[in-house]
Amino acid sequence: MSSIIAKVVNASKEYKTGDTTITALQPTSLEIETGQLTLIIGPSGSGKTTLLSLIGCVIYPTSGEVWVDGVKVNDLNENQLAALRLNKIGFVFQGFNLIAPLNGIENVMLPLELMGISHKEARNRAMEALEKVKMTDRMKNLPKALSGGQQQRVAIARALVTNPKIMLCDEPTAALDTKSVSVVMEELKMLAQEGKALAVVTHDLRLRQFADRIIYVNDGFVSDKPFEDENLSH
Repeated sequence: MSSIIAKVVNASKEYKTGDTTITALQPTSLEIETGQLTLIIGPSGSGKTTLLSLIGCVIYPTSGEVWVDGVKVNDLNENQLAALRLNKIGFVFQGFNLIAPLNGIENVMLPLELMGISHKEARNRAMEALEKVKMTDRMKNLPKALSGGQQQRVAIARALVTNPKIMLCDEPTAALDTKSVSVVMEELKMLAQEGKALAVVTHDLRLRQFADRIIYVNDGFVSDKPFEDENLSH
């Protein structure tokens, strides 16, 4: 049974620069469910990363509400927001964001150590996460000794290790070759099938085959249908 783990309710985001107000996201309502891989598609500058940042508790909405796991994000201070991110949300980025001096398993252990979990338990849980993405054979490798696809799978394991309710992926395949794209997306699809809520931001139309649901974003507007004039090639 799927359940709603995150939702934005008539939420918008504006930025002010001098006398100018830029609307990054128009008022939007959206629900993210467990057991689904939701693809958020749109060109560069469309507002899709802003939407992901709202769901990920990285920014506050200018208007409207954001809820994650039954908690109203608007009401939280910065420290509470950081705690919610650490405990409920896993992030996967285009640039992998692995820490260069740490090997694979040490990178995966890091979020658990930030949570105050013992070294032994952190190591055991990191091993389990690496097994899920089939990377235990490379766990002692430094990031520079791994291919792009392998680095991204370690990054997925790091996002997975805290057992978050929701995983948010910002252009997770942009730096990968075609073969690695399929491997990484299959891993993410499997996590959704196991009950995680997955939201993946991309401008790559090839990823549509992996989605349970597709959300389109263009010029700050969000729709469940493609925009007629959208050009997603950039």
